[in-house]
Amino acid sequence: MTFLSLTYGLFLIGFLGIYWIIPNTNWRLFIIVIASLTFYASWQIQYIPLLLITILFNYCLANGIGEPLDWRIANDEWNIRRLLLLWLGIIVNILLLFSFKYIPFLLNTLGSLYNLPILLESASWVQSYVIPPLGLSFFCFECIAYLIDIYRGAPACASPLHFTAYKFFFPKLISGPITRYHNFINQFKKLQFPHPEKMTEGLWLIAIGAVKKALLADNLGRFVDLSFSNLQRAGSEDLWLATFAYGLQLYLDFSGYVDIAIGSAVLMGLTLPQNFDYPYFSTSIADFWRRWHITLGDWLRNYIYFPLGGSRVGLIRTCLNLFIIMSIAGIWHGAAWGFIVWGMLHGLGLIIHRITEAISLKLSLESLWKTIPGIFFSWFLTQAMVFGTWIFFRLPNFKDSGWLISHLWNYPSDAQFVQKVYLESLGVTRSQITDCLIAIGLLMTLSYGLNRGLKLDLNWGIKLVLIPLCFYAVWLLAPQGGLPYIYFDF
Repeated sequence: MTFLSLTYGLFLIGFLGIYWIIPNTNWRLFIIVIASLTFYASWQIQYIPLLLITILFNYCLANGIGEPLDWRIANDEWNIRRLLLLWLGIIVNILLLFSFKYIPFLLNTLGSLYNLPILLESASWVQSYVIPPLGLSFFCFECIAYLIDIYRGAPACASPLHFTAYKFFFPKLISGPITRYHNFINQFKKLQFPHPEKMTEGLWLIAIGAVKKALLADNLGRFVDLSFSNLQRAGSEDLWLATFAYGLQLYLDFSGYVDIAIGSAVLMGLTLPQNFDYPYFSTSIADFWRRWHITLGDWLRNYIYFPLGGSRVGLIRTCLNLFIIMSIAGIWHGAAWGFIVWGMLHGLGLIIHRITEAISLKLSLESLWKTIPGIFFSWFLTQAMVFGTWIFFRLPNFKDSGWLISHLWNYPSDAQFVQKVYLESLGVTRSQITDCLIAIGLLMTLSYGLNRGLKLDLNWGIKLVLIPLCFYAVWLLAPQGGLPYIYFDF
């Protein structure tokens, strides 16, 4: 049951009908649990018992960390016990994530390093027969955040039902956004049926998410997949186009998913955190990470970067902390060296930005970066770094990514590539692909200028008219079958 299927539309309508008829909060949470289990069962019913056990484990552990709250009996022994429980929870959640996502990578790495065929065979078997639960990375990160929040003094959840509804909440279950428990559950205290403007906003987000994903990302994805699966036949121009197209596809695919998730929650009277804020218009790599996958960035800052000392420990330690958190971000995204290199490169980018910022401050050069040439140069440099490193994200195998990078200049395309990919498979020319990418970039620039520059937005009446047109365009122009959401793999 994908977000873009008719089944999900009927499922959401039926759920909302029952959800709003019931006035009691606990019953609404119970309906959320049932609906979420149904939603997840349509994907991987076999993992529901494991996830339920994990939820119960984290719930009980958090209550152990949060009790007792009376300061008169808080002592060193109790604090040590709380800390041990916290580390137990963190380790168990990391081991759960590691066991499903990283064992094949570890076995392959050790097998190749020490020439042990048995490890390579074991890795191949695990990859063939063990499929990780969908959304496991988001699931485990939310559990770790919850345990740390309780350790820091937030009240523990008093009801297993509340915690299960939060963890299994189907709009965010598979690909986020990463949501904190207390921000989610407190909204039920003042839950109200959405007024027409709010309901229109929810439907608009779902419609825009469908356009981003099915109409734009999936059509770009066809070109990207054909290009990257025929690397040796593609020319330098084709590789540049495919790299740029992948950057747009990734953004439109993931932000489209989040739009639909947030829109679905709005129809329930709930608010999920934003995950994107025009990241391709950022003028520094630090600014990019404040705008791209915002909830992951917040998680890394709050639960790793700040505990390591953040930026309060001197420039050298700050740079080391930045490198650590971005390396973790790379590992989180996938079990391959390409993802690790991607994270490390972003870590180096943040280090260079921090050093440049310190030098500019010392030499009073901050105003230089605020001039039009300075803004354009920093924007171009940032996006060149972002799109360049997406190569390792899309091709985590060094053999493939290395080949692409080494053939980005003066490499002619195979005549058969042009015929098979552009003309026969896509029915377009190379120049038409280029025009399409430019048009998407201009549309994003227009949207950015209207929303961020002029602070303009369509009123709810116009959105109400455009919503069915968006769905009709998706039905008419989206590729048959569609492509899976990219972040389902992470």
